[in-house]
Amino acid sequence: MVIAAGKFKAECLKLLDRVHESHEEIVISKRGRPVCKLVPVGGAPQKGLYGYLAGTVVKQKDVVSPTGEVWDAEK
Repeated sequence: MVIAAGKFKAECLKLLDRVHESHEEIVISKRGRPVCKLVPVGGAPQKGLYGYLAGTVVKQKDVVSPTGEVWDAEK
């Protein structure tokens, strides 16, 4: 979100609460040019350890059965 400095000045406390709750960054501009960024302390909330790797494992076909491919070592 980009907001003009004058509007930021008028709504400062409300915007501080918004950044704290939503972890959204706000860029403050002056005369159309960005001059600073309002960011939450500590960055985005971290996910818990339970289920952290969910969806990252890919199931493959049978990986222990012979493939039938002949290697140079078998010749």
